[in-house]
Amino acid sequence: MTNQKAAIWGGIECTINRVGQVYYNQLIRSGHANRVSDIDRLAGLGLKTVRYPLLWEALAPHKPDSINWEWADERVNRLADTGIRPIVGLVHHGCGPRYATFTNPEQFESGLAAYALKIAARYPWITAYTPVNEPLTTARFSGLYGHWYPHRTSAVACLSLLFCQCRAIISSMAAIRTVNSESKLVQTEDLGKTHSIAAMGYQADWENERRWLTWDLLTGRFTPAHSLWDYCRWLGFTERELWYFAETPCYPDVIGINHYITSERYLDDRLSLYPEHMHGGNGQHRYVDTEAVRAAPAKRVGLPVLLAEAWSRYKMPLALTEVHIGCTPDEQIRWLQEAWQAAQSANEAGIPVSAVTAWALFGSYDWHCLVTRPENRYEPGAFTCAGALPAPTLLSDYIRCLATGKPVQGIVPPGKGWWHPCL
Repeated sequence: MTNQKAAIWGGIECTINRVGQVYYNQLIRSGHANRVSDIDRLAGLGLKTVRYPLLWEALAPHKPDSINWEWADERVNRLADTGIRPIVGLVHHGCGPRYATFTNPEQFESGLAAYALKIAARYPWITAYTPVNEPLTTARFSGLYGHWYPHRTSAVACLSLLFCQCRAIISSMAAIRTVNSESKLVQTEDLGKTHSIAAMGYQADWENERRWLTWDLLTGRFTPAHSLWDYCRWLGFTERELWYFAETPCYPDVIGINHYITSERYLDDRLSLYPEHMHGGNGQHRYVDTEAVRAAPAKRVGLPVLLAEAWSRYKMPLALTEVHIGCTPDEQIRWLQEAWQAAQSANEAGIPVSAVTAWALFGSYDWHCLVTRPENRYEPGAFTCAGALPAPTLLSDYIRCLATGKPVQGIVPPGKGWWHPCL
């Protein structure tokens, strides 16, 4: 049992992903890019820590030596004035600006480290960073599924992009720590679990090992004893490439767990039960990869089990760094409440969970299609930005209660969320 209690953090959906030649910028689409007053809204919720974007593709899109310091200075100063500690993100599902994209890994890695150094030098009092958000998720979407630039669809491409991003994290944190040796790495990644029909159990087992790769690489666990080492060697990666991570570890100070209702998956080879566009495969079997919550809701394990698994594997401090569901305010409150209760229960059980992060506070656009096309489908968060100015939703009242320690009675709606199977 620990004496620690989880705090409530906040976050802004800030993805800048590239599809073809187009960069989709969530900060522009939500309007936050043009509203420094949003930081006062965050402070009004009682938040003391916020994952805040100073993104490479946004602040230095054209040349590495031309950074929009006016925008960054105004936001960082306002954060300081309102007493909010930022955890600064540098790349969020991005592939780098056009002059240093994934297609040139060395330029991406050295370019991000150089950018990180400039940010740290200008704001030496900032003490927490996420240089690259969700490297494995980005690698899957960009290198395995072909959704985002560079639109590759192979295991080699996926792992190459993952290794590139993790090397960039290592070099970026080394650069940042030349300015402030106490700077902390908050390393985020989506964490779910793959379930399956019996015939696909081998594939589910493999994916349940793969889900840890970001943290395994950074914590020096990726050695020949790792279950995926031989697979990477079979794909053609050299021992020198792979040993780099064990020889140059960059231990996260916080394991940041992002978890969504779609994070738990279900693999099913009964193709006739699903529409054809969902059919896929691994070269050995044809099957469907779908949301466990819809196809097999009773199999979901949820955050209590996932937190225990992460602690068992790493024995390092944890935080829930993205908690959000695209739904009605009532359901958003239920989802955040379950995460909050899971974190507090974990602490009582001796698993240190420092925070729960209410994510996408100003909403998000087009995640229903993984931001692959501009359909302008908007999901509100603690604020809705559908009008001229952000307006608070019922979720904001709940977050404020968590942040200030006020009772939540009367705010949390009765009943369970739709994701619980009916008994």
